[in-house]
Amino acid sequence: MDFLKNYWPMLALVAWFGYKWWNARRVVALLPALKQQGATLLDVRSMAEFAQASAPGTVNIPLQELATRLDEIPKALPVVVGCASGTRSGMAKLLLKKKGYSAVHNIGAWGNFLK
Repeated sequence: MDFLKNYWPMLALVAWFGYKWWNARRVVALLPALKQQGATLLDVRSMAEFAQASAPGTVNIPLQELATRLDEIPKALPVVVGCASGTRSGMAKLLLKKKGYSAVHNIGAWGNFLK
């Protein structure tokens, strides 16, 4: 019991990263089907990050601009969001869900679009 008392923050952090890893793998497995459905592949990294490297077919809308550029993303189709690590894309997913997008998936790091 002392172990949990003393190390619960570390265990929570490990659980969080484990969940992010598992969820990204799940979305990677769904990616071919989502692409067939016409999914928007959205990269929410900065323009400079996107210019350095990006996955083919992805659209760059930096997270800080997303709320004002929602009209560029169709609501009727799935959206797959990625960034550098999965954190910004997680925030983008929450924003899109709040704005009425029903099929939003966080793929984590943008490199996962390449798998």
